[in-house]
Amino acid sequence: MKKRLMSLSFSLRSSVQLHRPPLYHSISLLFYSSSNPKRSNSKSKPKVAVAEYLINQHQFSPEAALKASSAIAFLQSTAESDSVLSFLKESGFSKTHLEEVVKRVPRILRANLDTAIKPKIKILQDSGFSDSDIADLISSDPWILRRSADKGLGPAILVLKNILGSNAGVLKVLKLSAWYLKYDLEKTLMPNIEVLKSLGISSSQIVKYIFLFPRFFLHKQESIMGFVKRVDEMGFDRKSRMFLYAIRIMSSMTLETWELKVKLFQSLGFSENDILVVFRRAPQVFATSEKKIKEAIEMLLSSGKVDISFLVSHPELLICSVEHRLKPRLQVIENLEKRNLLGKIPNLSTICKYTEPKFAEKFVIPYANELDQ
Repeated sequence: MKKRLMSLSFSLRSSVQLHRPPLYHSISLLFYSSSNPKRSNSKSKPKVAVAEYLINQHQFSPEAALKASSAIAFLQSTAESDSVLSFLKESGFSKTHLEEVVKRVPRILRANLDTAIKPKIKILQDSGFSDSDIADLISSDPWILRRSADKGLGPAILVLKNILGSNAGVLKVLKLSAWYLKYDLEKTLMPNIEVLKSLGISSSQIVKYIFLFPRFFLHKQESIMGFVKRVDEMGFDRKSRMFLYAIRIMSSMTLETWELKVKLFQSLGFSENDILVVFRRAPQVFATSEKKIKEAIEMLLSSGKVDISFLVSHPELLICSVEHRLKPRLQVIENLEKRNLLGKIPNLSTICKYTEPKFAEKFVIPYANELDQ
């Protein structure tokens, strides 16, 4: 077992992180129109303060205007800014949408409407998105406007629609991570999906995980295979419904994070084999902070109701909130036990899996008069 953990740590050291998106054309090609004759003659004109302009001419809030002006203090001319903001308003962008876009990408105020804005909006419209969908999407990640229309946005949207089956699905995942519009999905997403399918992971589970963990699928293919290798080294069953979850968890951890959590478990009395079993049964535990894991383990062990072997068998308990689930439910059960009001008591794992209404129905409402406030 020690060899497995050492092997895993060695593999983590050579892990390849998420690759960066390809370099885009110079921002000057996208957001500037150097050939505009108005700009060349603007030196003699007084500069316009961006904050004042946004507040007075477009009714921006002071907070949004000042945020934008921290990147661009003055404009030589407001003609391009007026055309861009007016076009976006006409395209369904609300004041809130506009403020969010300008706060995050102030250079849009100097963008060339015909080359930098209109083609992107048209691609989204032609793909079947409504004006409100487009406004929501771009305001959630305005850097979409830096993507090439024909070679970037269009093909990416088509790939996603083929996988997810609808515009609604595409819009949902893009709101979670517009990074999908920054990659060549034929070279990233699609190969990764094929790799996962070859491992026996179903299309339905893959689609589910695209919504839950969209950026996971943008790793390089060799990185995905590296995560699979490490999970295999942990003795994980590829037929387990948690296999894909385990790969995703591995992809989110650095070597230092993994080692810190291994050392934490060991310091609390878990053996190396215990740690491997916990990971195989509930890999999501390792996505939890060390502080939360430590609090949950110490509180549960101090309750006298469970031991380490029970936690190894029921590691999902370590994901529960100590203050909002574990402590209050233990207190209720202890009160009922003191008054001999319970017959057969379910194990703690079952008790903590109940929803709040279900727990109240079984352990609170029937004993309301007997329980302490």
